[in-house]
Amino acid sequence: MRAWRCHGFGDYHALTVESLPVPQAAAGEVRVAVRAIAPGFPDMLMVQGLYQLKPPLPFTPCADFSGVVVEVGEGVAQFKPGDRVMGVVRFGAAADFLTVKASELLPLPARFNFASGAAYLVAYKTAYVALVVRGGLKAGETLLVHGAAGGVGLAAVELGKHLGATVIALASSDEKRAVVKAKGADHVLDAREPRFREAVKALTGGRGADVIYDPVGADVFDESLHCIAVFGRLLVVGFAAGRIPQLPVNLALLKQISIVGVRAGEYGRQFPAGGQAVNQALVALAEAGHLTPHIHRHYGFDDLVRVLDSIAAREVIGRVVMHWQE
Repeated sequence: MRAWRCHGFGDYHALTVESLPVPQAAAGEVRVAVRAIAPGFPDMLMVQGLYQLKPPLPFTPCADFSGVVVEVGEGVAQFKPGDRVMGVVRFGAAADFLTVKASELLPLPARFNFASGAAYLVAYKTAYVALVVRGGLKAGETLLVHGAAGGVGLAAVELGKHLGATVIALASSDEKRAVVKAKGADHVLDAREPRFREAVKALTGGRGADVIYDPVGADVFDESLHCIAVFGRLLVVGFAAGRIPQLPVNLALLKQISIVGVRAGEYGRQFPAGGQAVNQALVALAEAGHLTPHIHRHYGFDDLVRVLDSIAAREVIGRVVMHWQE
């Protein structure tokens, strides 16, 4: 089978396509013929050696995938060959085949094609764990979404509106803001303006946002502390801007706010029952037509380096997908 391989941490341009043996499903596992993957920012960081997980070298990158079951291992009853599925692995998806624990695999929603299935889970699981599990977002509250045109940002905008929140979102170009608006944001601000606190206060009658979703960090986090409502929740999702900010805890005391860390994948690993409940909720929301990933561009199997270039250049709106054999 074909597989993209990383032989050393650093420049992702050194990734190569190689021929590897097809893996076989062990007990409790399923072998999937991969039809689509959705590379993301964490995949790029992992190849660069900048992610919290450093797999043993060499390894096959990428996490989000969809495909067709071709083999089930001993003890697997919930899937059979021919089933259309989607899932997330920590790495290993950029290949023609992969094996995965049956418990970590989900049925592909009937209304999804393979591209949508690959683009769905990581982004929307991050948003769901952040807004529902960790942030407790309620109908009628105000949600402020940073990095709103990215995969996890657009997911938060769409889910926030479904939950009944008023959504204020920030994005950095006219094209990105148009997509964010189309996903349901009530107000879209220009992320290139560094001082957004006054605009957020004006839109909330001076209260500030009840929940702030921040995958950016750095100056965005600092400024967010000045437009969060009393008893607000600031959700730390990531540090796409690079600098990890520091919290003046006197501000947390004065406004009685919560700073909440969000690691969606780790939530499921630490609390498997909770992770399964999140997965079931996400499948139900997709089946009902409430959540649909925005796919910026489609690529083929040989285009992983080009895809990572587009991610590094901050060109992507939503997700990019590599798919084949649709």
